Amino acid sequence: MRGQRPLIIAPQTCPLLLRVFTTNNGRHHRMDEFSRGNVPSSELQIYTWMDATLKELTSLVKEVYPEARKKGTHFNFAIVFTDLKRPGYRVKEIGSTMSGRKGTDDSMTLQSQKFQIGDYLDIAITPPNRAPPPSSRMRPY
Repeated sequence: MRGQRPLIIAPQTCPLLLRVFTTNNGRHHRMDEFSRGNVPSSELQIYTWMDATLKELTSLVKEVYPEARKKGTHFNFAIVFTDLKRPGYRVKEIGSTMSGRKGTDDSMTLQSQKFQIGDYLDIAITPPNRAPPPSSRMRPY
């Protein structure tokens, strides 16, 4: 057949570069650690899509950090984004997963949580048998 081109099947969307910052103390990074063009040193760069689930992202983090593979390790996800009303960044917790257990947030996607290209993902990792620290919004009394 003259003049016909072969059919090329390609994905409909390009992957995005997701900049992920992790802690292993169960707490998210402080927002001042993202100020003035600085970012925390614990950066992972992941090429993924907007429909990536929290469970898929958990698996990618566990590939890099073998100690996070232990059953019962808790992963708390937050989006860090530029605050349009005032200088600096804001954080929005979006969900959590746990190694070795199914959870209600496992199938949550970046897109469903209004993640935008350019935002960061902050993952607070808590080892098993250690309770995650109380939210910074809670008072100790």
